[in-house]
Amino acid sequence: MIKKIFSMILVCCLAVSLRVVPYADVYSLDAAKGAVLIDAASGRVIEENNCRSRLPNASTTKIMTAILTLEQPDLDEMFTVDANAIAVEGSSMGLTEGDSVSLRTLAWGMLLSSGNDAANAAAVRIDGSIEKFCERMNKKAAELGMQDTHFSSPSGLENGEHYTTAYDLALLARYALQNDDFAEMVSSKSAKLYYGNPPYHRWLTNHNRLLWQCEDCIGIKTGFTKAAGRCLVSAAERDGLTLIAVTLGCPDDFNTHHAVYDSCFERLEFVDFGDMASSLSVAVTGAEEGRIPIAPLWAPGAYLAADEAKQVELSFAVEPFIYAPVEEGKIVGSAVLKLDGATISQTPLVTSKSLPSRFPERRSVIDRVKDFFAAPEQYRFPLNEREQLLLR
Repeated sequence: MIKKIFSMILVCCLAVSLRVVPYADVYSLDAAKGAVLIDAASGRVIEENNCRSRLPNASTTKIMTAILTLEQPDLDEMFTVDANAIAVEGSSMGLTEGDSVSLRTLAWGMLLSSGNDAANAAAVRIDGSIEKFCERMNKKAAELGMQDTHFSSPSGLENGEHYTTAYDLALLARYALQNDDFAEMVSSKSAKLYYGNPPYHRWLTNHNRLLWQCEDCIGIKTGFTKAAGRCLVSAAERDGLTLIAVTLGCPDDFNTHHAVYDSCFERLEFVDFGDMASSLSVAVTGAEEGRIPIAPLWAPGAYLAADEAKQVELSFAVEPFIYAPVEEGKIVGSAVLKLDGATISQTPLVTSKSLPSRFPERRSVIDRVKDFFAAPEQYRFPLNEREQLLLR
């Protein structure tokens, strides 16, 4: 009887101890070789762990390949895949020699089935060779500020010098999500696609299990190789806040991302600094009034933790003066929020009303010439009798 009571007490204690351990404390970004969490709107780094370390990133490479594919013209034009391009190991969307497919369908195949065949087929179709397409990838990476990235394959299979960082992948994901086609694809759990020889409809399922596990998740891309380990780039949205998380070499990546999102959505809330931007104005030259009121185009603010709100600095960059006439809504500056010296939000400042010039309108010679050709009869002088006779 005593043993039974003791066992019950032990079970209760274990149950209590399990309940009091926060989910987010069990999983953290520290479990990854490289990781980062950013605010998608501002690009602000919220949490990180070795986010600038150069690491292999497996099939998360296909984020770059897919967005470059979706930026091509004629996405729905059917063509025959290159037989050599699709002869590749690893995950596949099932392409075979002679198949007809479109670039749009290949993008679906990369992002849902993580098809190495799809990535190679798109690369050869766009640039004629995988090597040329990798040059395009690296050029785009440089344009996006991915300073610690080098791609040597469109699929992510290790082929020479191929690396990136968690931070660079977050920059890439932030850019890619602005493409509507990309955003739709990565958020889809499955898709019905048309390809083959001859083409027929078939279903592909997304490899990203976080779409099922986390109701806030809106994509993006998984990856795995022995060298890279488990890699995951994901995004989640709640109440207007979109977060992007990246983990490279993280054994339990899905649970880690889910926990980090839950933790951050709970502790971050939008702080409105609009009151501090009231009663602003800018000097006006050439008007009856010497100044004109200005206001933020939208509420200046950011998603912050409670301890961060007091550390934010708000500053205003406004033109020293503007010339009349002035139209309502003219951008004349910006309200800038900074945290620890880094800009986390920037809001345009615009004029709150119109203001006419106090000088009569002066038309340029070019404008007057345009007026003449538009209505030349208004500028003709009356003919005298001799001129009228000559014209008969």
